[in-house]
Amino acid sequence: MITLSGPVIGFDFGTTRIGVAAGQAITGTASPLAPVAARDGIPDWSLLEALITEWQPAALVVGIPLNMDGTISDMSRRARKFANRLKERCQLPCYLIDERLSTREAKQISMARGGSTNFKENSVDGIAAQLILESWFESGQLISSETRLEDLYGIGRD
Repeated sequence: MITLSGPVIGFDFGTTRIGVAAGQAITGTASPLAPVAARDGIPDWSLLEALITEWQPAALVVGIPLNMDGTISDMSRRARKFANRLKERCQLPCYLIDERLSTREAKQISMARGGSTNFKENSVDGIAAQLILESWFESGQLISSETRLEDLYGIGRD
């Protein structure tokens, strides 16, 4: 279990939207927030910085979308790059967590709650970020965003 005092913000990196959730390590729970628009993976940094100012998090967490076989994908590398930029811009610790299937699970949760299957209009990115953050709380892993993915997931070298 992760022990940090203060809120933690989790991110589900995407090229058009970045899911966001806020949570507390002490309870191990998180809540989805509104997603942040992105253009080819580049977020509106002013919105992210405002979010950081509002929540004053102790740390940031970014999900790494590995392939199902555990190999590193282009999106994995892009998510890590986003994590490192967050860390640099916000001057906060930023951690990585494997987030395979978080979006699929988020879609199932949304539909079970009666949500639309049009996920472009009915964004599940915040729910995915919530799942990523809660998974990180449970994991007990503090993998810095500066850690090379190849060092973590050696089979993903391509």
